[in-house]
Amino acid sequence: MRFLNSLKKTNFAPMFKKAFYIMMVLLLAVVVSSCSKYQQLLKSTDNELKYEKAIEYFEQGDYYKSLMLLQQLNAVYRGTNKAEKLTYYMAYCYYEQKDYILASYYFKRYAQNFPRTDRAEECLYMNAYCYYLDSPRYSLDQSNTFTAIKELQLFINQYPDSERVDKANELMDDLRDKLEEKAFEIAELYYKMGDYQAAITSFKNILKDFPDAEYKEEVMLYILKAYYDYAINSIKEKKEERLADAVQAFETFVYNFPESEYLDEAGKYHKNTRQVLEKF
Repeated sequence: MRFLNSLKKTNFAPMFKKAFYIMMVLLLAVVVSSCSKYQQLLKSTDNELKYEKAIEYFEQGDYYKSLMLLQQLNAVYRGTNKAEKLTYYMAYCYYEQKDYILASYYFKRYAQNFPRTDRAEECLYMNAYCYYLDSPRYSLDQSNTFTAIKELQLFINQYPDSERVDKANELMDDLRDKLEEKAFEIAELYYKMGDYQAAITSFKNILKDFPDAEYKEEVMLYILKAYYDYAINSIKEKKEERLADAVQAFETFVYNFPESEYLDEAGKYHKNTRQVLEKF
């Protein structure tokens, strides 16, 4: 009503102002009437009508209204022929509203309950894809990332000849890159905190878990630096042994990256290591 009252004060030409006012009143009337009919439909006991309207709303892209009706019908049609289609549409309603956790639940439920249908493959893939979409940026907890990789691998194992396998592999590579970045951040943090033993272990785990690691060069340089700093800060009885590990780390780095942009930096650590070793 405030909006309509404000229109009365607007300086339109009288006829245009009147026509515009009438149009807005009619529009509001249509909206109110539509909402009223929908509320009546929600309270209705005519499940067949609700089912038809739920599909109609879905096809019109009104996923919220469709979902409200489908949720009411979920228990009603369980075990019937309509249950398959109802589960499928519920999954996509949640998906379109970006509720990926519930979407993945209903997609997987469909794949498990209706494994012989034409849509089973699609739904198992969409289950994994929802976890992929819900995977947070690398600096946050990566539980959903691990789940997404597991679900994508499940899809590949179950449908190895699917045309979606290539895409599933791409998604897994993307998720592994995120895990690698997270692992690198943690290992680097250990190094900056001066926990060199934990840093060495973490960086070595990156090489083991991600053999094609994007950060492999930086990881091996950090291993060298961490071994050197670990040795320098060790007690005298342990220093020589740990300096030898630093020498080995340098040789491994040079072998793998003979033209690295970090050769000068690595060489300085190697030179310092040799100078300290000469004192033993």
